[in-house]
Amino acid sequence: MKVLSITSIFVFLLCSCAQTQTKNLKIPAGNPKAVANEAVATFAQGCFWHSEIVFQSLAGVRDAVSGYAGGTTKNPSYDMVCTGKTGHAESVQVYYDPSKISYKELAAAFFASMDPTTLNRQGNDIGTEYRSVAFYRNDAEKKIIEAEISRINNSKQYASKVVTEVVPFTQFYEAEEYHQEYILNHPDNHYVNNVSIPDYLHFKKSFKGNFKP
Repeated sequence: MKVLSITSIFVFLLCSCAQTQTKNLKIPAGNPKAVANEAVATFAQGCFWHSEIVFQSLAGVRDAVSGYAGGTTKNPSYDMVCTGKTGHAESVQVYYDPSKISYKELAAAFFASMDPTTLNRQGNDIGTEYRSVAFYRNDAEKKIIEAEISRINNSKQYASKVVTEVVPFTQFYEAEEYHQEYILNHPDNHYVNNVSIPDYLHFKKSFKGNFKP
């Protein structure tokens, strides 16, 4: 029998712990049925699998749909976006009830669920398709985003300044079906267990928001 190194044992225990967390965790799912008087917001913050469950965990959010935004290529595919040549970022279209959750709260959750100071990356996901972008639809939303960026910069929470792009919303392209509700449908995926779930649990622990039961 080969003797496991300390590093191997640590990795094994870390992976086992993450898998246990996933199996015991209730993954927040979206509801595809549209409702009256709902509003829409669009954000990009790295892998859209992560973004889906972040926003869908919040009370007042009906659904968060994975897709692509911020680029120039029409009807892009995942493979095209991954080249970094389309200009698009992995994004989510968030459908929410403004009487239950405000855009300000969504913006706060957006910034709290990522590192907004890393340029063109989140963790080990590197490339312009993983950049941080807040897409605004009107001046009120733009002011809310800019105010949150100022608050974060002034708080000295990070050693570097926020690099999140603040740009007007133009077009959102829904991602392929297999990307939708990916974490819910692929709980044993290695990336889900070791990146998505730990990031989500950290967000739930640190963010003072109103979560779904």
